[in-house]
Amino acid sequence: MPLNVFGFKALWSPYFLAVLLILTALFFLITIKYRSKFHGSEPLTAKQAILFLASIIILYAIKGSPLDLLGHLMFYIHGITMVLLVLLIPPMFIKAVPPWLWRAILKIRLINAVFKLLTKPVVSVLLFNGLFSFYHIPIVFDSIMQNRFYHGSYSILLFAAAVCMWWSLISPLPEYQPLSGIKKVAFLFANSMLLTPACAMIIFADTPLYATYSDPAVWGKVMSLCVGPAAFSNLNLSGPELFTSMHVVDDQRLGGVVMKIIQEIIYAVILAQVFFEWYRKDQEDSEKEVNQILNPTPAK
Repeated sequence: MPLNVFGFKALWSPYFLAVLLILTALFFLITIKYRSKFHGSEPLTAKQAILFLASIIILYAIKGSPLDLLGHLMFYIHGITMVLLVLLIPPMFIKAVPPWLWRAILKIRLINAVFKLLTKPVVSVLLFNGLFSFYHIPIVFDSIMQNRFYHGSYSILLFAAAVCMWWSLISPLPEYQPLSGIKKVAFLFANSMLLTPACAMIIFADTPLYATYSDPAVWGKVMSLCVGPAAFSNLNLSGPELFTSMHVVDDQRLGGVVMKIIQEIIYAVILAQVFFEWYRKDQEDSEKEVNQILNPTPAK
């Protein structure tokens, strides 16, 4: 059955798109037109602009396009969009916001106090992975998916926790860099290990874990929230099997696999960057030592 039976509004989320366009306009107004009002501001770079636009486009793709609707029909699509939301968009967003704007935000005393606490490496890694794993407990997952407020609030909370976790690795501010060198490698390794139990539970389960995808009554309630009660009641749909031939357990296992694979790819890219920065810094320190030996500072 084609997805267009759900209608334009359910497929393309025009209100969400409008919110993202407003946020995009505000970002460029602050960083270009009104940046002179901020102390120490610098021109927005092309890289920062591209990263911000890319993060907004990806966010709309996974939360406002038909991909979001597909995530209510197939768990593996939901897994892909969830991992991209918490592991790809946050580092792009952190790098897109200019350092001077981060400093302006962190000058607010309450925000600074909370941010310093939540970006401590141990706190951030436990908070993010704890929230991610808790979300995928079947009874929690089904409860969140059946309540619009819970679903939206938890998505925002998980995204904020992901930003705090990534900040420990890629903070653009020298005064907010709690990790360096081998500690970053250990941090990435810990993140990878802590996400494994949730993925393993999903991959190796022999029965459907989530009523959202296996129970027609629960699925119907979830879809009515996504599409709208009136629109969904007129469709007379029995379950997600109308839109996919994949067995619910196979779909579930594929979801666990793709979540783990995408996570490992993203972490591998970050790990390569960490090693490159580490090597470059080591080379610079070695050159400084050699120069000091070959060109000693004359005694006064």
